[in-house]
Amino acid sequence: QVQLVESGGGSVQTGGSLRLSCTASTSAFSSARMGWFRRAPGKEREGVAAISREGGTACDTRSVKGRFTISRDNVKKIMYLQLNSLKPEDTATYYCAADFGPWYGCGSTWYDERSYNYWGQGTQVTVSS
Repeated sequence: QVQLVESGGGSVQTGGSLRLSCTASTSAFSSARMGWFRRAPGKEREGVAAISREGGTACDTRSVKGRFTISRDNVKKIMYLQLNSLKPEDTATYYCAADFGPWYGCGSTWYDERSYNYWGQGTQVTVSS
């Protein structure tokens, strides 16, 4: 069983920064492709970013390009999401996800929540104007 625990959320003003962390319990962390998702109030959960097993390839959604950066440390078994230039529309609960299935690059799979089998409990990010 894989456990994922997010941390680093909080409340910031527009333009501020946060760094989210996702700590995994599994020794097979380096074999998992990982992703970050978010759910804003009244909206469906959406894919934010994803990263390949070795961390060499990353994908992100258009609304966060140039502002958010995904990374991972396979030794520490932690995935990160650096959030810069935050906007009120970034307010959401952020979830990390993991799966041991194939990595298909930045096509249609990485942002499909159905392609991930393991989820964290979420961490809240609130951006005020």
